[in-house]
Amino acid sequence: MSGRRWQRLILPSFLALPVLALLLGLGSWQVQRLAWKNGLLAELAAAQAAAPISAPLAPEPFAHITATGRFRPGAEALLGLEVRGPVLGGSLIAVLDREGAPPLLVERGWVPMEGGAIERPEGEVTVTGFARPSERRSPFAAADDVAGRRFLTFDAPAIAAALGVPEAPPYALTVIRPGAPRGPSGFGAAPPPSRGPLPDAATGFPAPNNPHLGYALTWFGLAAAWVAIFALWAFRRMRSP
Repeated sequence: MSGRRWQRLILPSFLALPVLALLLGLGSWQVQRLAWKNGLLAELAAAQAAAPISAPLAPEPFAHITATGRFRPGAEALLGLEVRGPVLGGSLIAVLDREGAPPLLVERGWVPMEGGAIERPEGEVTVTGFARPSERRSPFAAADDVAGRRFLTFDAPAIAAALGVPEAPPYALTVIRPGAPRGPSGFGAAPPPSRGPLPDAATGFPAPNNPHLGYALTWFGLAAAWVAIFALWAFRRMRSP
């Protein structure tokens, strides 16, 4: 009789095990993502702490770089859409002509779509920030307005071609606001508005959110709850006549 009762659990166990394996697999995946994100954050912190180097043709992503040259008049594009207060704007991409080196895309900072007193230096300038790598265009991304020089994806070669500098390296120097605290700024989070002139440059290196520990604990907690629920159900199933 006892053996027959155990047989009642065979089929439910086969149905429950895949769910448990899925929950444990998702938890393990988040642990791997946590290790990757911690490594990325450490690399970003090290890059920001390092002294800036002259902008090379192919820097490491988010390397601390600097460049000297002159901004090409009229060679500008707008990247992304971001609302600050009641004002819609985006990041101003400009072309920096360098002596003895290819022109460089420079992400100068946020500007409003319309209006605003935007500074456009005419002489030689030195800009410092981090190397922003080109992004892979998503198949679901909205189309860019190439003729109007308004882009929603940071496709560096496409922006460079639209600005007449196809020879520019496939990245941009994202300017960090002079005198800004040496701390990271979040991806997708608008930095506090500057009271100075426009463009409103970034306040630090990017710092992606790192919620993976919480996600891992959630999946492992669900797995433990699943085991507890199944054990309680099996106990009652075994005791029923």
